[in-house]
Amino acid sequence: MNSDLEKIVKFIKEHHVLSLATFADSELSVCNLFYAFDEKEVSFVVASSDDTTHIQHILKNPNIAGTIVLETKTVGKIQGLQFRGTFSLLKDENLKKLYFKTFPYALAMSPKLWKIKIEYFKMTDNNLGFGKKIILKAPFL
Repeated sequence: MNSDLEKIVKFIKEHHVLSLATFADSELSVCNLFYAFDEKEVSFVVASSDDTTHIQHILKNPNIAGTIVLETKTVGKIQGLQFRGTFSLLKDENLKKLYFKTFPYALAMSPKLWKIKIEYFKMTDNNLGFGKKIILKAPFL
């Protein structure tokens, strides 16, 4: 794994909530989702119901964008990640196990699980220098 991807994965693993943006039928939607992340697949695993606006959008347009951010007022510590990818129903049993290992209480709810396959990352990390950006596009490995 290259060092830029390692920095991004480290940041992702320090957090557990992402913001997801979807678009379909001239309508935008944004939501927050708990996630597990698989670095081999470079994919997020999330749970969501079919009746949500974002899933209704995804069924028509699987292309998504999202963010993960460290909230801070200290400029030198600002970190944030933007990503783009495709959203699909999760079929991989190993990724299902990863999600339930990360969020064991979710098993009781028997949620529908989805996969976000990442195609693009843009990370801002002021720890590396003011306004420092890391941009990566698939394939990552």
